[in-house]
Amino acid sequence: MSESSDGVSAVFPSPTPGLARRMAAFIYEGVLLFGVVFVAGYLYSALTQQRNAMQGQHGLQAFLFIVLGIYFVWFWSRGGQTVAMKAWHIRVVDAQGRGLSQLRALARYVLSWLWFLPALASVYLLGLQHSSGAIFASLGVGVVAYAALAWIHPRRQFLHDAICGTRLVTQLPPPRAKKK
Repeated sequence: MSESSDGVSAVFPSPTPGLARRMAAFIYEGVLLFGVVFVAGYLYSALTQQRNAMQGQHGLQAFLFIVLGIYFVWFWSRGGQTVAMKAWHIRVVDAQGRGLSQLRALARYVLSWLWFLPALASVYLLGLQHSSGAIFASLGVGVVAYAALAWIHPRRQFLHDAICGTRLVTQLPPPRAKKK
C-alpha cells in the first residue's frame, strides 16, 4: 500500500484526521453522552426502584455499558458517524474503506474501553477507588497516553482501531450548490 506525502494512501482516499481533531470529537462525544447516561440512569433507577445511589451500583454500571454499546453500535453500523463525529467530520470505516457491520462495530465498542481500563485498573490495584481526585487524574493521564500511542501507528490510528480492523477517516460534507 503506497502513501503520498500528505498521509493519504492509494487504497484509502480519505486522510486520517489529525489527533487534535479526534480528541476534540472525543471530548464533544463525552459532553453528548452525559445526556444519554443521565436519561439511562434515571430510567434504571425508576425501573429498579433504586432509592440510594450505592444500591444496585453494579447493575447500573452493566446497564450503562449496554446502553452505551447500543448507542455506538447503532451509529457506527449505520453511516459510521455519531453526532460528535459528524460535527468534526470524522467517520469510522473498515480496513477496505467500507461501512462497519454490527459485529465489527460491537468489537470496536468493546475494544474502545482500552481508553479507560488501564487507568481504572491501576486505581483499583493501588486501592485508590475511593479518591475521586486519583480516579480523574489517572483517567486523564491514561487518555493522554492512549492517544499518544497513535503516533506510533504507521497510519496514526488508535490501538482499538488497529486491533479490530477499523480506521478513522475525514468525511467532509458535500459542497453546497451555489445560488444563482
